[in-house]
Amino acid sequence: MAVNFSVFEDFATVAGVRLGIAQSAVRYQNRDDMVIFELAEGAEVAGVFTQNAFCAAPVQIAREHLAVQSPRYLLINTGNANAGTGKQGFANARRSCELLAAATGVEASQILPFSTGVIGEPLNMAAFERGIPLALAQLGEDQWARAARGIMTTDTLPKGYSHCFELDGHEVTISGISKGAGMIKPNMATMLGFIATDAQIDKTVLEQWCKRLANASFNRITIDGDTSTNDSCILIATGQSALTITDADSPVAEMLFNELKIAFQLLAQAIVRDGEGATKFVTVEVIEAREQQEALDVAYTVAHSPLVKTAMFASDANWGRILAAVGRAGVANMELDKIQIWLDDVRIVEDGGRCDSYTEAAGAAIFKQSEFTVRIALGRGDVTETIWTTDLSHEYVTINADYRS
Repeated sequence: MAVNFSVFEDFATVAGVRLGIAQSAVRYQNRDDMVIFELAEGAEVAGVFTQNAFCAAPVQIAREHLAVQSPRYLLINTGNANAGTGKQGFANARRSCELLAAATGVEASQILPFSTGVIGEPLNMAAFERGIPLALAQLGEDQWARAARGIMTTDTLPKGYSHCFELDGHEVTISGISKGAGMIKPNMATMLGFIATDAQIDKTVLEQWCKRLANASFNRITIDGDTSTNDSCILIATGQSALTITDADSPVAEMLFNELKIAFQLLAQAIVRDGEGATKFVTVEVIEAREQQEALDVAYTVAHSPLVKTAMFASDANWGRILAAVGRAGVANMELDKIQIWLDDVRIVEDGGRCDSYTEAAGAAIFKQSEFTVRIALGRGDVTETIWTTDLSHEYVTINADYRS
């Protein structure tokens, strides 16, 4: 069951984006499993992709196409990742682009393909022959909610965000969807994210922003420490609003960036809240680090520790596991007597040892909450990093043991 999570349904349309959804039976019958984004001519697109060495064929082709053309369509299927499928996988991914190109009159290089699902199985091309015409026939601006469901795999709930606001005297809209629940680790995760705004944003600025936004959101979440083969995050600026951004350092640009950051972070956090088997949503904050990497090393060592995660699941305030994880994070010349650790506002470690005021009852009360923060002060500098993670439950094992059933 998702942790403190409400399904978002009140999507605003983004001028310049139409979506079509189909039941194409890529893997399962009678479920939405193919989504097409149609982008207005002139829209700018930027992307961030998985860093897994075995990145899937559609990821490699999407990168290739994005480097040479302005995309007009995004083609997404669930049920099959088309990863670990060799030369035939590449041929199938290219063929899916060709099918959509032939149906829409654009070049195949103007299509970005995305796949998510089971790894190592051949892509069902008959599903694309069925699904593409069906999805195109249903293109509409108001299909965001159905599209959010159409990209789900082991997700229990669809994930979306939308916000309309005025900036510099102009109306601006941001809408987005994401998917993911397992195989979630930074450098993306088993996740897809598609965020669109009708603002006009210079392509260079958009590319810079997409990387910065991903690093503040989708690259700061982890559920199980596994990095997927198919992760992709796409930022679209259709240019249909009168708001124009050419200077990333302008006050208006900063305000728009912050609005986009809210969208990215909420969509990323929704993935954690819907993590496979999750019963806890946990923020791990590392402060007073000397540099960014050591802050992240500490945060992820804590967040990935099976012992820490199972203690969270059991509501067992076994704080020694957190301390041990900090100690093995690989921080050179760590000064142990400067380490401080809190659970929310309860200090558990002071000057490297158990805090005199700490009680087991106080720690247990925090661990029983469905949402809390582990804050770790290293006493080495002024760098802060934050990530979001979950506990590790019996249900996580069951879900992944039965994944292909």
